[in-house]
Amino acid sequence: MMSVELTPRQREVVRLVSLGCTVEEIALVLDLSPSTVDNHKTRAMQRLGTNKVALLTRLAIKHRISSLKDQLTRAEKRRSGRGNDGWN
Repeated sequence: MMSVELTPRQREVVRLVSLGCTVEEIALVLDLSPSTVDNHKTRAMQRLGTNKVALLTRLAIKHRISSLKDQLTRAEKRRSGRGNDGWN
C-alpha cells in the first residue's frame, strides 16, 4: 500500500468527512472556520488523488485513517450538533 503524507489536521478532516460530516459540522467539531476546513479537505483530496467524496471515504479506510467500525465520539456529536442519525 502506498504511503500518503497527510498532515494531522488533514487526517482529522478526512476522518470526519468519511463519517458523513459536512464542512460546517467539521468546523464546529474542530473549532475552525468552514473555509479552513474546506481548504484542508481540498488539499487532502489532492494528495489522495481524488475529487470525489465517496472515493475519499474509501481511501480513508484503505489508508487506515478511518475504519468501518469508526464512529463519531460523544464530544464530536455534541460539538457538531448531530443527533443520533442512525449512521454515527
